[in-house]
Amino acid sequence: MQNSKDPLHGKKLVDILEELVDYYNGFEGLGNQIQIKCFTHDPSINSSLKFLRKTPWAREKVELLYLYVLRQKAKASKTQE
Repeated sequence: MQNSKDPLHGKKLVDILEELVDYYNGFEGLGNQIQIKCFTHDPSINSSLKFLRKTPWAREKVELLYLYVLRQKAKASKTQE
């Protein structure tokens, strides 16, 4: 059995979304990064998940932003060493 090098492998969409909301200090910050109505108008985890699961282009934007955040966190931890 091989380990996947894909950082999204095995990651649930809910975990990705919660981590992004936390990283950007709430939906307002996340909505500034990705201007999607489910993040900018009366947002919640559940309503955002429902939209993202039905909308491939929006999910792709969220996944790409998550990969960017992972790279930023890795850079930050390297500079602190």
